[in-house]
Amino acid sequence: MKRNFIFCLCTLLSLPLAAQENNNFIKKTIKQFLSSKKDSSRGASFIALPAVGYAQESGFEYGFASTYNFYTDKSDLNSRTSNLTLMATMTTKQQKNIKLTSDIWTKNNDYHIISELRFRDWPFNFYGIGNETLLINEDYIGQELFRAKFDIEKKISPKLYLGVNANFEHFSFTDEEPGGIFESNEVLGKTGGKYIALGASALFDTRNNTTYSTSGLYSRIKYAYAPNFWGGDNFTGSQIELDVRYFYPLTPKLTTAIQTLYRASIGKDIPFYAFRDLGGDMTMRGYYLGRYKDKSYTATQAELRYRIIPRLGAVVFGGTGSTFSLQHDLRLVPSFGGGIRYFFSLEHNSTIRLDYAYGEKRSGEKRQSGFYLSISEAF
Repeated sequence: MKRNFIFCLCTLLSLPLAAQENNNFIKKTIKQFLSSKKDSSRGASFIALPAVGYAQESGFEYGFASTYNFYTDKSDLNSRTSNLTLMATMTTKQQKNIKLTSDIWTKNNDYHIISELRFRDWPFNFYGIGNETLLINEDYIGQELFRAKFDIEKKISPKLYLGVNANFEHFSFTDEEPGGIFESNEVLGKTGGKYIALGASALFDTRNNTTYSTSGLYSRIKYAYAPNFWGGDNFTGSQIELDVRYFYPLTPKLTTAIQTLYRASIGKDIPFYAFRDLGGDMTMRGYYLGRYKDKSYTATQAELRYRIIPRLGAVVFGGTGSTFSLQHDLRLVPSFGGGIRYFFSLEHNSTIRLDYAYGEKRSGEKRQSGFYLSISEAF
């Protein structure tokens, strides 16, 4: 039972709809949303979108998603855009999802700080381990998650940052449909577990803009180790992440963007909650997040971005990726689609992203696909 989720643009549309009889007001509102003028004061920008949705397993869902973009030093023209993003939703079955993330660049861009605080009391669909899992094996699992992540990187040279990171996660699971694939012996950590991972990172960043990049290179590698603090089904081992992005302008309005990702969890008897998931709204769009799950994951995606007018853009994208391990061979699957962009802040080049994506079509199943309405670019 997949969860359908929609972000409504009620906030953006309410003003003109409430004044249909006032043509001047409508014209002014449309002009505001299509205006090519920047905020000369280098001020902050804020947007909040109501969120509603429905799925059989969760009932009606309601809440909001918002983001706040700003400069820590408005007088410095080289200061990078920082942002805070908050998402909070509930359902009529009392399920909750609260997530606060930040990406902060301090004065003179001396420090780069990334954080995430999350509480999630929400079910998910489990299909098994590996990249050959079948839709018919879909198993409904209850989940409760607490997460706290912090990364702090210091500028060593104008484009190079080195830093440290800490990550705490605590999972609890309940099998809502006993007798399914979740009971497989291949699945470790069925009741949940927790871990603390500590590590280091390095970032090389020459992007011209952090929110809608049109030129430059972003290359970040991150390593963390989770000691055996609690034993049992709690994760002990290493986590590795490599994220490389390249942006090249073909014309002033047309940009190519490429991203390659590698993520892995390394250790003995790794619980499934520390595995890597394929899918979601950021990479391998078109696949339910966790449709394929394993110890390692790699993906490459490319976008062709066209800035139609200052406020509107269009994108086509495609990519391929796979989960894999010693037990399950690499099997690359496709991801492709397109979308539109609305730039709600020209000063910060901040976008609302609307995408539709397709994945593979397995024998006997419908083609996998997904609709995404999000704040900010995929990469």
